[in-house]
Amino acid sequence: MNLQPAAASGAALVLAQQRGLAADSNSLNQLNQLAGRDSRAAIRETARQFEALFMRELLKSMREATMSTGLMGDEAGGLGSQLLDEQWAVKLTGLPRGLGEMIERQLMQQTQGAQEPASAGPAAAHAPAAAVAARPPFATPSQAQASFVAQHRQAAQQVERESGIPASFMIGKAAHETGWGRSPIRNADGSDSFNLFGIKATPGWRGRVAEITTTEYVNGAPQRMVQRFRAYDNAVDAFRDYARLIGRSPRYAEVMQNLHSPHAFAREVQEAGYATDPHYAAKLERMINATLNVKRALG
Repeated sequence: MNLQPAAASGAALVLAQQRGLAADSNSLNQLNQLAGRDSRAAIRETARQFEALFMRELLKSMREATMSTGLMGDEAGGLGSQLLDEQWAVKLTGLPRGLGEMIERQLMQQTQGAQEPASAGPAAAHAPAAAVAARPPFATPSQAQASFVAQHRQAAQQVERESGIPASFMIGKAAHETGWGRSPIRNADGSDSFNLFGIKATPGWRGRVAEITTTEYVNGAPQRMVQRFRAYDNAVDAFRDYARLIGRSPRYAEVMQNLHSPHAFAREVQEAGYATDPHYAAKLERMINATLNVKRALG
């Protein structure tokens, strides 16, 4: 499905209408008008209405169950109870990390047909080729994506058994940093440093170092500067070092508690300060989802 923003929001609106998300024609008209101005806002409003409807029906079911036992009075207060349910449904809608956010992400994935450029993280931003397209979930993987996943699957699975970090999360992270392998960090002689994760050479690092010009965000503004990155003998060492960094540092303790979903993992990685890019979590989540898509395609 290849939808432009207006068409994408239209698809979301059709889905909303089919499921009765808007209460009346005025609500539908408002959604259509909003879609013409801001497709993302239209999808967000659709998700909000769906969440409010769900909460209202949930409260209604709970109230009916308790009323049948005589615990909440007779039918005389039915109208008042209904209004109270409506008020509580509104109050319970839009909470952070709630149902509405999950619905919004699902609608965006279903209606986003065009490819979005996935800007590379600080380790891969040194080359224009690092900005590659991250395909939405369930799309046909590109040859570059399939080759990258196949190349690193064995090493990632080995380190997953050792650390507990999902192999797809690590490969997605490596794909984001290297632009699916198109923009690796290289040593001064042009050889591969095998630094797949953009880990910098801090003062305590005793191994080899590769210096490159990369992009860092200072107060939200991108700046080009020379940075020192760790260099490894092979890809397995790189995966192990990344897993050691995430798994053993108190700084990333919350990351290790959120290995159940790409969204939670990417959010916690950004909040721990892994990268300076303010949009890092969204980009990393897309790359992890793309990696999962490749694994489904490869079997």
